[in-house]
Amino acid sequence: MKSYPQLIDGSESGLRNFLRTLSGVDQTGAQARAAMLGTRSIKTSSKAKAIDLAISMMDLTTLEGADTAEKVRALCTKAVRPDPTDPSVPSVGAICVYNDMVAIARTQLDSIGGQHVPVAAVSTAFPSGRASISVKIQDTSDAIAAGAGEIDMVIDRGAFLSGDYMKVFTEIQQIRELCADKAHLKVILETGELVTYDNVRTASFLAMLAGADFIKTSTGKVAPAATAPVVLVMLEAVRDFYQMAGVRVGVKPAGGIRNTKDAIKQLVLVNETAGPAWLTPALFRIGASALLNDLLMQRMKLRDGYYQSSNYVTID
Repeated sequence: MKSYPQLIDGSESGLRNFLRTLSGVDQTGAQARAAMLGTRSIKTSSKAKAIDLAISMMDLTTLEGADTAEKVRALCTKAVRPDPTDPSVPSVGAICVYNDMVAIARTQLDSIGGQHVPVAAVSTAFPSGRASISVKIQDTSDAIAAGAGEIDMVIDRGAFLSGDYMKVFTEIQQIRELCADKAHLKVILETGELVTYDNVRTASFLAMLAGADFIKTSTGKVAPAATAPVVLVMLEAVRDFYQMAGVRVGVKPAGGIRNTKDAIKQLVLVNETAGPAWLTPALFRIGASALLNDLLMQRMKLRDGYYQSSNYVTID
């Protein structure tokens, strides 16, 4: 289990005292800076590299009640070879599915040479997070046993908003202990329910102190999701945490990132806020589904000089 004795002593009072020291977020400043960075453009030669980088950072996701085994298998095939006609297109960062689809996804990936693509399982009573800790532990254990290499857990937003930070902290620690060296832990804050940027910053530090490998904006089930100012605040948090603890924690925006322009804006935010060290799938992921097709079509345009029909990419 990760521990940061130089920052907190593990007690509730120690946790609260540390969180009180966090600087507040300048709401107007965060919104203005995010808007300014959103206007940045990149050259055509850099755009090609940015598209491939965004593809490699994608958590290709399907989280629908109507998901079938065949849909998940098809998505896994697309994850490994996003464009079957062009082997230079990188594989995506991960496949993200519900627990009951983990074994199906892992088996399919392994059968088609996709051993390098991890399966991320949404866990701990996703998307609400409203369940007993015993249920959350079982949920996570089942996912890891089925072959999940990444766990996307949701925090108890009710506990956080009522000020019960220790409950949130302890639950993350317990899930972190289950993951140990078996799976990376991505902690979903559900920022659309946290109300303020100060809460987003506090929740980010709370998750990192408890051992998160990544902090994630949202489940994709609540609006607003990955807004630029929220991602900016989270990137500032991981940058500041690195300066304090010497540990780099990743960031995963999810929800509302649907086209290449959106994805490139995210990469600019990363580079200008946390720094180029975070421009890697090991430290930045984008949770999305429809995004991949747009990235592929933009890539084809750069390669061929014209837009291909959407018939040239598979339907997600």
